[in-house]
Amino acid sequence: MDLSSINPLLFIAGFFVAATPLIFAAIGELVAERAGVLNLGVEGMMIMGAICGFATAVETGSPLLGFVAAAVGGAVLSLLFAFLTQIMLANQVASGLSLTLFGLGFSALLGQNYIGIKPPRLGDVDFGPLGDIPVIGPILLSHDIIVYLGIALVFGVWAVLKFTRAGLVLRAVGENHDAAHALGYKVVRIRTLAIMFGGACAGVGGAYISLIRVPQWTEGMTAGVGWIALALVVFASWRPLRVLLGAYLFGGLVQLQLNLQGVGVAIPVEYLAMSPYVITIVVLVVLSRDANRAPGSLGRIFHASQ
Repeated sequence: MDLSSINPLLFIAGFFVAATPLIFAAIGELVAERAGVLNLGVEGMMIMGAICGFATAVETGSPLLGFVAAAVGGAVLSLLFAFLTQIMLANQVASGLSLTLFGLGFSALLGQNYIGIKPPRLGDVDFGPLGDIPVIGPILLSHDIIVYLGIALVFGVWAVLKFTRAGLVLRAVGENHDAAHALGYKVVRIRTLAIMFGGACAGVGGAYISLIRVPQWTEGMTAGVGWIALALVVFASWRPLRVLLGAYLFGGLVQLQLNLQGVGVAIPVEYLAMSPYVITIVVLVVLSRDANRAPGSLGRIFHASQ
């Protein structure tokens, strides 16, 4: 075992790559929950995004088109959840779990012909001479465009929720859908759009795993990231910036366990593989002791006639 073989710059830079799928999945779910919708189908939407993005990238040769297809695939699958919960008034928990099971199964069917195929590579953003700056360049300026879009998305969602009328309306629907309806807001429409946004983000997060993080297709390759995203939203108190911090915590732990495996640490690989999930949940539980309450209408069924 030789820990000195771990390059600290590459190790820290890996945080960003490992955290990106979780950032997209968690921020999309945060928007849905701020609208009062509890969607436990994040894992299913991520895995559908993974196969839609992978298949499109392989067939077209364009990773960027793959990410677009992943967003569309995740959003389309989320419409099924929206139809069940907002139109048919089905239980949100049961519908979300069904969505995850459906996504896992359907993606396995769609991906049968793509096993063992390598997708086209998405190049890193070229920052020119800035990329050669010691320390800062290798850590911050050596990533693909999706990494930076994820960070921008978090700050964008934070700004919209905090400073815009659209964010105020979304939060109003999530806090008290009956009052929002009485004020003339289209609760079902707003929630459906929030669900679709969450589905699109989850799809992109899934595609990042299949196209960048692990550039290949295997069944169930999201490996529980969707469930971590759900936990992260709750324990981050529905605050976008805390979601970002939690995602980097998880990304750092994932990168750490991969590096420890690489240098041959005398710990069973199963323990190393499970450690990021266990430690992330424990830390987030501790940090959530001062958490604000959940949106008042979270998980509650809305009917205009009530």
